[in-house]
Amino acid sequence: MWTEAAAHLRTVRDLLRFAVSRFEEAGLAFGHGTDNAYDEAAYLILHALHLPPDRLEPFLDAALLPSEMHDALNLLKRRALERLPAAYLTREAWLGELRFHVDERVIVPRSHLAELIRDGFSDWIERSAVHEALDLCTGCGCLAILLAHTFLSAHVDAVDISNDALDVAHRNVGEYGLSERIALAQGDLFEPLAARSYDLIVGNPPYVPQPAMEQLPAEYRHEPPLALAGGVDGLDVVRRILAGARRSLRPGGWLAVEIGEGREALEQAFPRTPFIWPETARGGGEVFLLSQDLLPA
Repeated sequence: MWTEAAAHLRTVRDLLRFAVSRFEEAGLAFGHGTDNAYDEAAYLILHALHLPPDRLEPFLDAALLPSEMHDALNLLKRRALERLPAAYLTREAWLGELRFHVDERVIVPRSHLAELIRDGFSDWIERSAVHEALDLCTGCGCLAILLAHTFLSAHVDAVDISNDALDVAHRNVGEYGLSERIALAQGDLFEPLAARSYDLIVGNPPYVPQPAMEQLPAEYRHEPPLALAGGVDGLDVVRRILAGARRSLRPGGWLAVEIGEGREALEQAFPRTPFIWPETARGGGEVFLLSQDLLPA
């Protein structure tokens, strides 16, 4: 069918219809930047044709050269048959208006924390009060870069246990010209930071419970398991962040951690801790906030 398509499709509209049909037929899983077959196909087609990622309509009836059709079909075919996340095919991911290089060494950025960071946690934090910030489990460095863009007077430390992930983070930090404001360190959570203290700590740690790890769609199994697996209840790393944050947060400081669908498990594990669950455009309950004085002992 894919070979036949090259001989019969002519326009971007033709290609888009064909791609959506194949994606639906394949039963693809989404969630790495889009949440449906249409948006995923449109993104990949626009990328293959070197067109703006947010300008599909003007080009729908444009006829494609054979070489353009070949390149676009090859990208779409790989998405359908190899079940690779689109970001690994295009080597890019977006958080808002910011683009980041990604590859198989890091999970694809999709953090609920991004919106809260861009807003500066405005209901709880004065931007001018953040001079030292920390991003735990930084991956490709996207949240550290967002922190630097939001808190303009802050120095940002970013830590990851994976040297491979830090190679990607170094590239992104360099591309945004932030090497003097963001310091990347390899190690296990707070271990490489000695006695440093912070006004704000954020983290998007591994938090997928073991039962869910065993049922992940194929797309998610392409991502590094180290960045996903959170133990039996998903809270192995989260517990260690809570334990270490008390020593690393300054008085008046804040901790913000993404835990996905782990709210119920977390509140059962720490029933006396008054977690704050901010709302975002994508819902609520995926990220908790805690001030330094209310961290569990």
